Amino acid sequence: MADPAITDELIAAHGLSADEYARILDIIGRAPSFTELGIFSAMWNEHCSYKSSKKWLRTLPTDGPQVICGPGENAGIVDIGDGQAVVFKMESHNHPSYIEPYQGAATGVGGILRDVFTMGARPIAAMNALSFGSPDHPKTRQLVHGVVEGIGGYGNCFGVPTVGGEIRFHSAYNGNCLVNAFAAGLVDTDKIFYSAASGVGMPVVYLGAKTGRDGVGGATMASAEFDDTIEEKRPTVQVGDPFTEKRLLEACLELMATGAVISIQDMGAAGLTCSAVEMGDKGGLGVKLELDRVPVREEAMSAYEMMLSESQERMLMVLNPDLEAEAKAVFEKWDLDFAIVGETIEEDRFLILHGNEVKADLPLSKLASTAPEYDRPWVETPPAAELAAVPEIDPMDGLKALITSPNYAAKQWVYEQYDSMVMADTIRNPGLGAGIVRVHGTEKALAFTSDVTPRYVKANPVEGGKQAVAEAYRNLTAMGALPLATTDNLNFGNPEKPEIMGQFVGAIKGIGAACAALDMPIVSGNVSLYNETDGQAILPTPTIGAVGLIKQDELILALPREGHLALVLGETHGHLGQSALLAEAFGREDGDAPSVDLEAEKKNGNFIRANRDWVDCCTDLSDGGLALAAFELAEAAGVGVTLDTSDTATLFGEDQARYLITCSFDKAEALMVAAGQAGVTLETVGRFGGEMVSFGGSAAPLSELAALYRGAFADQFA
Repeated sequence: MADPAITDELIAAHGLSADEYARILDIIGRAPSFTELGIFSAMWNEHCSYKSSKKWLRTLPTDGPQVICGPGENAGIVDIGDGQAVVFKMESHNHPSYIEPYQGAATGVGGILRDVFTMGARPIAAMNALSFGSPDHPKTRQLVHGVVEGIGGYGNCFGVPTVGGEIRFHSAYNGNCLVNAFAAGLVDTDKIFYSAASGVGMPVVYLGAKTGRDGVGGATMASAEFDDTIEEKRPTVQVGDPFTEKRLLEACLELMATGAVISIQDMGAAGLTCSAVEMGDKGGLGVKLELDRVPVREEAMSAYEMMLSESQERMLMVLNPDLEAEAKAVFEKWDLDFAIVGETIEEDRFLILHGNEVKADLPLSKLASTAPEYDRPWVETPPAAELAAVPEIDPMDGLKALITSPNYAAKQWVYEQYDSMVMADTIRNPGLGAGIVRVHGTEKALAFTSDVTPRYVKANPVEGGKQAVAEAYRNLTAMGALPLATTDNLNFGNPEKPEIMGQFVGAIKGIGAACAALDMPIVSGNVSLYNETDGQAILPTPTIGAVGLIKQDELILALPREGHLALVLGETHGHLGQSALLAEAFGREDGDAPSVDLEAEKKNGNFIRANRDWVDCCTDLSDGGLALAAFELAEAAGVGVTLDTSDTATLFGEDQARYLITCSFDKAEALMVAAGQAGVTLETVGRFGGEMVSFGGSAAPLSELAALYRGAFADQFA
């Protein structure tokens, strides 16, 4: 079949502007072939090139004594001592998950796992951050079921514990759900693998599953808004096979141990195109590919389809030719394809041959590092209007409004579908605070969390960006862990709209300030733009994934016990703007986001870690304030709680830099002394015990509230 003619309509369908196409003509001095057009489209789309965000991403702090590898590789790497490192990253699979929820979410998990084991690491933990539309929207239930089943189906079969995450609902996601997948792995610091090719004339080897037509054009689709043609995009969603991925993991790790691997890159977005170009570009080399050698599972595939397929469970590597036989034997043992499909070349060329024809001959360096970069116009988000008066509410009515909302009700219906105990190193299951996994064979443990409050970011992008990092810092600190580093998943609407770009810029400024102040550099991440449907953007959702390190015997894991005092560390002012109470009890989203005092965040976090011997139980205060945090601890422990106030702002305010601590009277006395010496604010606010939840005299049986809390989510979605 002859290639189609290059028309204005075809150029636009590939997501390329007229200016970008003119730039292509200038680079190659002629009209591109159909395959070349597809290659440029894949490499220059937003998803692969970061053309709207690179300018601002460069402002983020990415260095630190603990950082071995920052942004630019498949995943970030951070030293955890003893010759070991943790490898981690978070990525989005938003558009595919909205179109085909099960496979979209499943392949999101598969892709992030490959990013980790491509670096030589064995995955040890996964998380996910999910955002859906209104619970009563006709599509939400189907999306929730498909996404949750896809995450569980892939992760459980692959054999990695899902140890944490978050899930939210808001009408802004009605036409565009968010599926952000996180994975972390362990690697010895002297056994890390990178993607930069080296050496001229080295074999380029295709590894893993066969190539099909699934996912063709997926990266380009992920860089566009949705409209009423959405069902036509279903063929651009990849199909995953977790059992093949498990074999690919074991084969790659076994292969890496032979010394045969010079460089390796997973085939993710834009498949064979992106993996080959990135390996060549990072190594300053060209790449020649012979597509007749590519293992395929469908007949008569064109060069265009083979280069842009996003079939899953595939890798590309540059091989030490002296060890070809050993390498091939490893993959044959694991019943996976192993094919030499090309070689590295000295010239700056990306040369694609198929059926004895040249299908593409392009300057390779122009496809990646010199992709378009835009300084998009942006306008600062205007200051939020002053918060209108918030009526006093009976504390039990306020609490019930929160715990019966799908946003804050118990999520066991979700996380019980995930295997959180596989590998037998999980210390804390999902459901309460950060997930914790022991570093096998050592006294160390790693804590994982993901956080963002999109309402805050919309109202005040700078403070909202700070708060996402600060909450991640607190979640790790509440376990006793020292936060090491972060990964980000920056989900926003159309960057060509100045107000959306302004949200992005503001959030980056806040994230950067917080990461610098809290010594949590960004070591990896992902930008997902154009999350809009029919012109309606999602809430700005810059998800922050964070990793902390701790000795296992220093973990703060206990729950409140009968007679424990409840203490709040940090200053309470009663900030109700953009609060959970305002949204759930009053249907309002007004006022400013809470301000984030980064100095106080660090000071209070250091106090927790320095005085962990006196802290029996700890949780950070965030959405829902003191009231929701105290209830969640009480419910988890099966013991009542009494707080000394009924004041709405004190109970439900969302001031930052605060923790709820529970401990015995004697330990509380010691903490008070230490707080005075450290210059931090610590006050007793109540005690745990009995069978009632009582806030300033307003009371309800814990058993009644627990039934509401445990049943609300499942009642709506099971």
